Amino acid sequence: MFNRESLSMKTKNFLAIFLAIFALLTIHAKAQTNPAPIQSKPAATAPVKRSYSLKNDTVLNKDNSLNGQYQFMLSRSIGTADGYRMINPNRLATLWKNTTDTIRKEKEENKKLKLKITDSEKTINYLKTEISGKDASLNENVDKINEIKFLGISFNKSSYSILVWSIIGILIIALAVVITRSGKNITEAKHRTQLYNEIAEEYQNFKSKANEKERKLARELQDERNKLDELLNRK
Repeated sequence: MFNRESLSMKTKNFLAIFLAIFALLTIHAKAQTNPAPIQSKPAATAPVKRSYSLKNDTVLNKDNSLNGQYQFMLSRSIGTADGYRMINPNRLATLWKNTTDTIRKEKEENKKLKLKITDSEKTINYLKTEISGKDASLNENVDKINEIKFLGISFNKSSYSILVWSIIGILIIALAVVITRSGKNITEAKHRTQLYNEIAEEYQNFKSKANEKERKLARELQDERNKLDELLNRK
């Protein structure tokens, strides 16, 4: 961006120098067209003639700026008894030409700078529009990235994370309940299995005893039958 205030200050400085040179030219022209009236002297005294001559000034100015040329021109001017200052017209003409050229160049540069400022403003507005569009697209893409669909329902990442961890927590609690109940069932099953084994063992013992008792009764019955047969045979 260009500083418009600095450009206007430069233009004001050049205009001030230009007006000062114009005033010097006006004073120089009046001095040449309207010479100061010579006061009358007594007839016995001859009038004093003043003559001023401008020699070719061969001293070079080391400061080529407008202010430097103006100050150098004043330093090389010749003062008169009437309060005027005699300035080398060649140097004055050169300063005038340099001033007008500088003002013309400054005007051209101001126009170019104004065009550049206009182009820069257009570019800035275009970039702002582009940035706004990209920001909107970026926000849309971020929303799409953060959006997750679960069972046909759209969630953002935070809500989805909360939902997933809630489901995981519920599953962990359910698994703990199942494991606890399974442990109880396993303990109960072991207890029942132990009881069944005890009952089965008692049944086997009872069955063995019953078979032994049955065989004993069968032998006793057979002995009684044999005794009965012997008694019958004796008769």
